[in-house]
Amino acid sequence: MPSKSAGRERCVEVKRPELLAPAGDFEKLKTAIHYGADAVFLGDSRFSLRGKAGNFRGEELKTAVSYAHARGVRVYATVNIFPHNRDLPAIREHIRLLREAGPDAVILSDPGLFMLFRREAPGIDLHISTQANVTNVESALFWEELGARRVVLARELSLGEIREIRENTSIELEAFVHGSLCISYSGRCYISSFLASRSANRGECTNSCRWNYTLMEEKRPGESLPVFEDDRGTYVMSSRDLCMVEHLPLLAEAGVSSFKIEGRMKGINYVAGVVKTYREAIDALSSGRPYAVLQRWLRELSRFSNRGYTTGMYFGRQPDSDYTFDGESYRMSHELVGVVLEVDKGVACIGLRNRIDEGDMVEYLSPGIEERLFRVESMRDGEGAPLSIARNGEVILMPVPEGVRRNDLVRREKVLRGTQQGEVQDSGDPRLCFSPPQGL
Repeated sequence: MPSKSAGRERCVEVKRPELLAPAGDFEKLKTAIHYGADAVFLGDSRFSLRGKAGNFRGEELKTAVSYAHARGVRVYATVNIFPHNRDLPAIREHIRLLREAGPDAVILSDPGLFMLFRREAPGIDLHISTQANVTNVESALFWEELGARRVVLARELSLGEIREIRENTSIELEAFVHGSLCISYSGRCYISSFLASRSANRGECTNSCRWNYTLMEEKRPGESLPVFEDDRGTYVMSSRDLCMVEHLPLLAEAGVSSFKIEGRMKGINYVAGVVKTYREAIDALSSGRPYAVLQRWLRELSRFSNRGYTTGMYFGRQPDSDYTFDGESYRMSHELVGVVLEVDKGVACIGLRNRIDEGDMVEYLSPGIEERLFRVESMRDGEGAPLSIARNGEVILMPVPEGVRRNDLVRREKVLRGTQQGEVQDSGDPRLCFSPPQGL
């Protein structure tokens, strides 16, 4: 659904906010940097709240930090689990590794770990995770007085509350602008632990709140009662995803200096599209010209996995009718075809992640420019033999339009083979809720 505020201009003078992107593994880190992230956050799966994300340990962590720093990008390492005593020896060893690797900051939520880092890694800045539930001025002052450089604000805060914290503290403020929202208070959830014996507070969340549920009365065994449902099931607790691209001036005016994108578990298609969009939006915000939301930003954000969008709690609790749509399961209109490995004289070497046929319509995603659609006129394998079909895992040579660069993604609208491209769309209209809040 098109945004009612797309194209609306808003002039605001702000210092350019940081764009902070997720790096679930090394490929996602490279993708985030390629598409314009100012900083990335990553972690060792043992000590961060994304235990199923990729892992940065030992030499890989050092390599990741060196790769980012060589390109002027900051690295924040997450150590935001709530540890038990048995975890502390491994965490102490991890601190020694972090001292060697040299990230720009560590993201923490546990007060004990905060003091441990203060003692054993005094040269590393400390950021307070959203899991620490910083929801008021006194909490922010508490961490500021202990020596924290930044707090990642709780997702439950309104813009007015953020402004009050900014006016009464000096600590840096970071806030989420895009991505999945947890139904529990700042992610402090026990549903996964109860249903699957996997603790969300230790990075093992099974996303139990996203499962489909029916209600059963104990005296009527076997008889399921609907709560509210569609043909895909019942979604009692599953939230829409956060999207604040239309309202970045308000976040900047409230004093947020780092705009954070959630998604270490998401694929490179998501990372590329979201980072590219918010890079363009932040550059527009910081240009000194009136901020106007571009329709192509909204189109781009509809093309990869999402559950529909909301502005979360920033404008207070919104009526349920503002977020009506057919279930909060993932929808995605475009899929990844491959990654450009090299380009030479108009011919790209592409590592495929999906099947591609001669004659397919595809588009490339390149930083700073609008997506461009083109037809696959010909393909060759590494030996120069012509191909009519190529599949996931293969490396092909293919003519591409001017402007395609190394590390660009190639993607296409999702289609079912045997149909004409564009005839079958897997969620062509995701009905994104981009309507502005009341009174804006």
